[in-house]
Amino acid sequence: MRKELDVNEVAGALRVALGLLARRIRQLKAEGEITLPESSALARLDRGGPATPSELARQEQISPQSIGATLAGLEARGLVGRRPDPADGRRTVISITARGQQMLGDRRNERTLRLAEALSSGFTDAEVDQLMAVVPLLERLAQSI
Repeated sequence: MRKELDVNEVAGALRVALGLLARRIRQLKAEGEITLPESSALARLDRGGPATPSELARQEQISPQSIGATLAGLEARGLVGRRPDPADGRRTVISITARGQQMLGDRRNERTLRLAEALSSGFTDAEVDQLMAVVPLLERLAQSI
């Protein structure tokens, strides 16, 4: 039988370690990098498809004014586009452009390369194998939360 304390210790250690890793990955910036709010909105449009600015604001849990500024910056760089809502011509629908998808892909690839460099220069083959063995468990943990 597992001790409650042991599970709590593991949960705490995972929270701290994964939080640090997530922060470090987010901090990896490429030249001309987009801001965190821009990245979040772009990724949401990529995953969820077109949305109105008010839907995005609600999903991102920010004010309509903030999402407006974020979308204006993305639109100015050609990363998102606007079109009238076919159901209600008074509203606009925002969607990610091919350029925006390319930027997201490049960004993900850059971060993956940086992680690979860190793994190859700072970890033994056995440690890399251990990390790979943990990945399915972390994915399962994420799905269960």
